[in-house]
Formats: sequence, C-alpha cells, structure tokens
Amino acid sequence: MTETVLAAEPVIRLGCFLGMSIAMVLLEVLAPRRPRAIGRLIRWPSNFGVAVLDTLAVRLLFPLAGVGMAFLAQTNGWGLCNTLPVPVWLAAPAAAILLDLAIYAQHVAFHAVPVLWRLHRMHHADLEFDVTTGLRFHPIEILLSMGIKLTAVTALGAPPSAVLMFEVALNAGSLFNHGNVRLPLRFDRLVRLVFVTPDMHRVHHSMDWLETNSNFGFNLPWWDHLFGTYRAQPAAGHARMTLGVDRFRDPRELRLDRMLTQPFRDDPPIIPGSANG
Repeated sequence: MTETVLAAEPVIRLGCFLGMSIAMVLLEVLAPRRPRAIGRLIRWPSNFGVAVLDTLAVRLLFPLAGVGMAFLAQTNGWGLCNTLPVPVWLAAPAAAILLDLAIYAQHVAFHAVPVLWRLHRMHHADLEFDVTTGLRFHPIEILLSMGIKLTAVTALGAPPSAVLMFEVALNAGSLFNHGNVRLPLRFDRLVRLVFVTPDMHRVHHSMDWLETNSNFGFNLPWWDHLFGTYRAQPAAGHARMTLGVDRFRDPRELRLDRMLTQPFRDDPPIIPGSANG
C-alpha cells in the first residue's frame, strides 16, 4: 500500500499541475485582469526553467519528500497525530490546515528576516503577475521551504493522505492565485472566504511595501484575517498598481541567470528620472 501511494504521488501531482496550468492559461487569455506589458516569450522560459531546477533540487536532496516523510513518521510513531488517539477522519483535515498555517508563518518569516527576504524577493521581482509567477521561486528558498515542511510533517505526525492533499492543494493554489484572471466581483468575495483568490494575492505583489507585507496566505485566507495582515484591495487599484521590486526593474532581470544571482546582488533601485532610471 505504501509503495503504491508513493508511486502514485508524482503522477497525481503532475496531473493536477498540468490541469491547473492549462486551465489558468486559458482563463488568462479569455479574461485577463491586467494588460500585459511584457510578452510571455520573454518571461515564461525563465519562470519554467527555474521551476525545473527547483524540482530537480528537491528530488535530489529530499528523495522522500512530504508524503514519504509522513509514512516514515507513521511507521515510527513520530508526531502528535501518531501519539494521540486521534481518528484519521479528524487528523487528516486538521493536519492539512495546520500545515497551511506553517506555510503562512514561513512566508511571513521570509519577508521579515533580511537574509530570507533576499531569497524570496526573486519571486516578487517578476514584472508581470500570471500563472508562471506561481512557479518562480529561488532553488535555495525551495530547499529551505522543503526542510521546514518536512519538519512540520514530522512534528504533526500528519497522515500521508493529509500531506498529499495539502501538497496538491498548495501547488494548484499557487497557480490559481497568481493568475492574471478577472473574476466577477461577487464570485471573488465569495471564494476568498475559503480560498485565496488572484485579486487577494496580487496585492501582495505590489511594490508598495505596506501592500507587499500583507495577504501572505497561499491557500487559506483565514490566517491573514486572524493575524491582521489582510488587505482587501491595492490602493492604486489592480489595473494601475506597480508590481515587482524596486531594485530589479530592468527587463534583463527576467533572464534565468540574472534571477538566480539576485539574492547575492545589491543593485541600486531604479528611480524614475535619475541617472539609473
């Protein structure tokens, strides 16, 4: 049974990834939220390229991944759910929700700690906001994130089914809430009661620092409400808000090689009207 689930996990994740990616690309073509200033051919090869590097790095250094660690914890009786007499029907959703809280806390930390922000700002330095932005994370950040996730899985003793459900939701949610799609306002208000919507997360990619440090949730919006980091809309509106990071606004920074070196560089910010603007 264990071998079957572990063998099926990559197939399930790949199928969900491809399905959500295709769906979001179609929605972006049919109902875009913002006009596109930079062509897909300029950005997408690098965004997909870093996603490939991330996948290879994780598979090389963390061959068990989340579901494998959950089985290992279950076999050895590690973690809360494997210690307390909690039925699986309760442990699985509770663990998935707590794992989402852990990712929220990690996200806040990657903004608050300067050395971690250096890694995470590559994700924010995208000059557009679309489904591929949800793939754009520095490999070192991805490895640190996987280490944090595996620690949380072990500490919780999360059931393997909960970890698989959480990881599929996390990957699909990242593609969904980074979409450049226009949802009907009433529908958006309804959905964001339970899930983070593109309009909610797009605020987080504003160049305005107050807006950047809001809406940290990836899947569940509840943590932002609970911890006071929720912001309903950007001050300038979605069509006029400026995306990105002030230090990396040169379109050359969208190249894969430049993206990978951004954490180690302190390029001066581009100031309109100045010599470097």
